Amino acid sequence: MTWLLTGGAGYIGSHIARAFLAAGERVVVLDDLSTGYRGYVPDGVPLIEGSVTDPDAVARALAHGVTGVVHLAGLKYAGVSVQRPLLFHRANITGMQVLLEQVHAHDVRHVLFSSSASWYGTPQVAVVDEDAPPRPESPYGRGKVASEWLLRDLAAAWPDLRQTSLRYFNVVGAGDPALADLSPHNLFPKVMRALARDEAPAVFGTDYPTPDGTCVRDYVHVVDLAEAHVVAARRLVDGPPPAPAYNVGRGEGASVLEVLGAIARITGIDVRPELRPRRPGDPARIVGAVDRIRADLGWTARLDLDDMVESAWEAWRHHAAHPEATADGARLGL
Repeated sequence: MTWLLTGGAGYIGSHIARAFLAAGERVVVLDDLSTGYRGYVPDGVPLIEGSVTDPDAVARALAHGVTGVVHLAGLKYAGVSVQRPLLFHRANITGMQVLLEQVHAHDVRHVLFSSSASWYGTPQVAVVDEDAPPRPESPYGRGKVASEWLLRDLAAAWPDLRQTSLRYFNVVGAGDPALADLSPHNLFPKVMRALARDEAPAVFGTDYPTPDGTCVRDYVHVVDLAEAHVVAARRLVDGPPPAPAYNVGRGEGASVLEVLGAIARITGIDVRPELRPRRPGDPARIVGAVDRIRADLGWTARLDLDDMVESAWEAWRHHAAHPEATADGARLGL
């Protein structure tokens, strides 16, 4: 198989590319480098620089003998999407439509979609499973819901298409020190950026109905996430049809203060956060049930919170020592 990874030059995509190569699969990357980095693409992997919203760019990428697609390209961050909804809908919903038009035209019959726990909005249960109805609370989340529906609608009209979606929870860590998460919005890099500046990391809300009053999230190591893509892709190619969607997480939560405690313990830095009021729209707890992916695909997350923090810190320090490695990407700055 030859897999096209849209968005394969990003933090998550670059880890998935390496996991596919390690599994013996061929990889092609399509990325416009608006939020990704040329240096994150593995040596020897073709990089087609272009947007998934551009049918000609998608066609050029598919022409590399592609037989399956892992669709990661798009814009992230729910809060930013509220401020720039049309930008997000074009990148995420129009991008999926253009991609699927080209997939159908080129008779590519395997599609694995990078979806999100934003499907669930604020869950009404302590642990949410894949049968929960969609309740997205931002243009970003609504884009993920619409994209899953577009994919399923095409599969209903074209039975030869095999597809599924992976709903990520909070992806952290690094599988290679050269592949740091540099997002200005994710918790781990925000805390590490603050520590590097000798600033107090901010904690928003300490009065939630959780054990320590701070938000609880399901964190999953990016290496485990990448391995989930390998097993899901193989199921698309060989095996009974997969479920429409799978949660990808650990099935357990960690609070913001627990994460900060792990960072302090592993880095040896005295982390004293600045406590601030709640932000609007932050659910108290989001944890995903992972029974379905374990039963269907045999996948279980292996790496724990300390593994996540240790690898993320190593990658952050590597980036600080080698900032030139990411100087040619992330033009959009989201």
